[in-house]
Amino acid sequence: MLKLLVPLVLFSIVVAFLAVGLFRDPRLVPSPLIGKDTPQFSLESLKSPDKTLTTADLKGKPLLLNVWATWCAACRTEHNFLMHLATASNVKIVGVNYKDERGAALNWLSQLGDPYVANIYDPEGELALDLGVYGAPETFVLNSEGVIAYKHIGPLSRDIWQKQLLPLFRKL
Repeated sequence: MLKLLVPLVLFSIVVAFLAVGLFRDPRLVPSPLIGKDTPQFSLESLKSPDKTLTTADLKGKPLLLNVWATWCAACRTEHNFLMHLATASNVKIVGVNYKDERGAALNWLSQLGDPYVANIYDPEGELALDLGVYGAPETFVLNSEGVIAYKHIGPLSRDIWQKQLLPLFRKL
């Protein structure tokens, strides 16, 4: 009897763990960087390769740090909302062009519009790795000191902005 009970209990435990995982939202991955400074970096500007952007460029005013790429279908979906946000509000958006080709990224911004006040070129994904990025798009809310206040995984939309990010942004 005991020989049958032990495997049944172990199987039940494994099934319970798997079932819990099925009902969790994968976008709700907590970031260990919340409340910490943005990782130190020194990378080229996407538009001006001779200009270096650093962590200091993310300080002074609360902002959104948006990780994007031309190969990312969800980034295209998100782009229209970022354009709206950049033109209809006083929100500063800094882009991180992630594991992309410079020419493709510049062409994308030329064709679709550029919502970013600056764009960090991260062709090797160094900064994205330091930020704990799983994939594009991901957006971080930074306070005026460059401290990460929030991380959103997936494309931003009007609903997500109004319900999740805007209340936080107003507090900053």
